[in-house]
Amino acid sequence: MRAMVLDSPGVPLRPETLPRPTPGPGEVLVEVRACGVCRTDLHLVDGELPDPKRPVIPGHEIVGTVVGRGAGVAHEIGSRVGIPWLGWTCGHCGYCLSGRENLCGEARFTGYQRDGGYAEYTLADARFCFPLPRRYGDIEAAPLLCAGLIGYRAYRLGGEGRNIGIYGFGAAAHLIAQVAVAQGRRVFAFTRSGDTAGQAFARRLGAAWAGGSDEAPPEPLDVALLFAPVGALVSAALAALARGGTAVCAGIHMSDIPSFPYRDLWEERIVRSVANLTRRDAREFLALAPTVPVRTHVRRYDLSQANVALGDLRNGRLEGAAVLVPDETRSR
Repeated sequence: MRAMVLDSPGVPLRPETLPRPTPGPGEVLVEVRACGVCRTDLHLVDGELPDPKRPVIPGHEIVGTVVGRGAGVAHEIGSRVGIPWLGWTCGHCGYCLSGRENLCGEARFTGYQRDGGYAEYTLADARFCFPLPRRYGDIEAAPLLCAGLIGYRAYRLGGEGRNIGIYGFGAAAHLIAQVAVAQGRRVFAFTRSGDTAGQAFARRLGAAWAGGSDEAPPEPLDVALLFAPVGALVSAALAALARGGTAVCAGIHMSDIPSFPYRDLWEERIVRSVANLTRRDAREFLALAPTVPVRTHVRRYDLSQANVALGDLRNGRLEGAAVLVPDETRSR
């Protein structure tokens, strides 16, 4: 099979032909039809995530077809599944047993500690593969599996509130903004200063206001969702929050948070992080998305163009999400 492989941080992915893997007990072999390109992949390539598998095949927004299975697997051959970031948990620790498997100390993650979807085939733990809504084609479904799931978890844990601020209007933001608008909440979108195209995109998706992250919103926020990995935005979000509001840091990596006066946190404001996802998040969001309906905005790239896609993501040249497609599936 063909794959794009990361050998070490700071170097481009390299193409390689590898043996097709064989599923063991509890595993499925999936023929990849599409794989989204996530900002977490940039953190991996840049060496900002500790202890990755080396070499590793990145990619954790995988849509594909089950073509092989090991013992004890219920997924049928030929079924379409999605494979997200959370790829394996122990199943018996206190976190797993209390519905917080996203915090399992033994957890393994797709495209980081397990080979991912920048390839023609991938192995996955069958417990962490999900049927996908028929409404979405392969390419359109891919961003739901991380941008959508992490965005949904951040949104859910942000709590109630009418005014939702979203900092960093990329893949996750453009999906969860549609959910918020459909549920009657007001979205305030924050982009890089001067990113008028991104602000216009947010308004087209129903944002009540869009501006630079250095601007104050016209109304106080009840919830602030931070998808941009910039620690300084925590202070900006706190300053924009109403009393009792919550700021949710939704990325797996963020630059250091500068100090801020206690007055910004006072009046029961909350700063919290979101770590990974649970299978509950996946089931709930994949059921919710087609009812909104959430529309994914994607740009397709050949698998061999993975480095180009990562560069476009890094430099803010995307509207929505990038998705890699093996050459022979581009027309599907």
